[in-house]
Amino acid sequence: MPLSPLRLRLLVASLLTVSFLGAMDHTVVATSLATIAGELGAVQQMSWVIVSYTLASTVLLPVLGKLADLIGARLIFLSSLVLFLIASLLCGFAQDIAQLTLARIAQGIGSAGLHLMPQTIIGEVTTPRERPRILSIIGAAFPAAILVGPIAGGLITDAWGWRWVFWINIPLGVVALALAVVAVPHIAGRAGRRFDVAGAVTLGISVIAFVLAAAWASAGGAQRGAPVLIAATVAILGIAAFIAIELRVSEPLVPLHLFSHRTILVCIVLSTVIGVGLFSVVSYVPTYIQMAYGASPTVSGLVPIATVFGMLVSTLVTGWLASRSGRYRIFPLLGTSAAAAGLLVMAFLPTGLPLWVPMLAMALVGVGTGGFMNIIIAVAQSAAPREDTGSVTAAVSLVRQIGSTAATAVVGGLIGAGVTAGLPPTLDAATLTPLAVRNASAAVQAQVADLYSSVMAPIFIGLAVAYGVGILASLLLPDGRLSDQLEAPASRAAEAAAA
Repeated sequence: MPLSPLRLRLLVASLLTVSFLGAMDHTVVATSLATIAGELGAVQQMSWVIVSYTLASTVLLPVLGKLADLIGARLIFLSSLVLFLIASLLCGFAQDIAQLTLARIAQGIGSAGLHLMPQTIIGEVTTPRERPRILSIIGAAFPAAILVGPIAGGLITDAWGWRWVFWINIPLGVVALALAVVAVPHIAGRAGRRFDVAGAVTLGISVIAFVLAAAWASAGGAQRGAPVLIAATVAILGIAAFIAIELRVSEPLVPLHLFSHRTILVCIVLSTVIGVGLFSVVSYVPTYIQMAYGASPTVSGLVPIATVFGMLVSTLVTGWLASRSGRYRIFPLLGTSAAAAGLLVMAFLPTGLPLWVPMLAMALVGVGTGGFMNIIIAVAQSAAPREDTGSVTAAVSLVRQIGSTAATAVVGGLIGAGVTAGLPPTLDAATLTPLAVRNASAAVQAQVADLYSSVMAPIFIGLAVAYGVGILASLLLPDGRLSDQLEAPASRAAEAAAA
């Protein structure tokens, strides 16, 4: 039954608050990481504060998506929010890095639900025609958090201490929980169906092995060779075993038949393109701007800000347009084309240009990506059976996250290897900083600028090619119109009739 306008507004407010809370947590903590590691005396282990959270949130996406289909998205959503708040409290009370890592694992599990369940709930209670507009509003939480998070993290850490970076989640989360209890409707699951434990364990091991292989590979060093090979082998064998399990069980964790649907498959490819083409490089752009353009760290941050701001504006505009017309194919086609063009401009920019030039180029990448990143979720949901809404939403999100992890490792490794090989003999790669470059002679500064441009150019071209794959995928997307009718799930309707 459709929600009343008031109930829908309350629901969107609740889901937007929760999505912003989950997205903010990652960016706020990243800013405070050095302070946390220093006070806990664990500088060498500080990466686990991020890695533990990322692994937990990635692995649990398909599990929570399936559980939402089986027992209802409302229960999973509220449980994830409560777990996230409890874990945030424990993170703030952590006395050493081990306690903080364990709390971050729990927080990552809750974060997976905060990311996934709002999209799943909207897919359950709104018509396909309404979804792009509402998903774009909720999806705006991600770029908004990227813009606000680093500043908020620094201010909170300086004013109150790093523990409040986690504790600040509590009052916001309680408000969101109160809204959610009132606004999120009951969504029936499929009682009596068995959860695919074997598939969940196998996929979890495979994803963990893949993420670790990518992280170790990006770290470089001869000592990393064996661990990378072992982890990659476990990931490959695990995926093969997972596919074999999914083909045999009656209620698979990831229904493989969804991949035979052209619309869903194209949406999954486009989601992977986003992870590979944008999320993998945006964290390296400030360093490139500092080295190639001689900008300060503060000024170099304007380039990713322009990217994220472009993403924020375009996701809201295109979501509204898609809901108004019902048409969706044009948005990924134009979006991938714009993003590819922006990356090609970045590849061929000469050094020494005003900073607004790369800002405009990366803003174009953000505009292009934001133009379809939430629309493809709505399209995939409309193509899947209602009873698989959680699973298909999780699949689209999972491939984006895995693609981002793998591509980030590759891009980082290529930058490190390229810069180390071509660095002037007067500079040491192990101690290279933007300040050291700015203090060097004009000739050395020019050499470093040319070096970074030559290293980054093929990377930008490669990422543009990834968006080129997205252009081809968009051309294969069926040109349909989103329905303005909310259909009952077939299996649930059959169960109700039988009862």
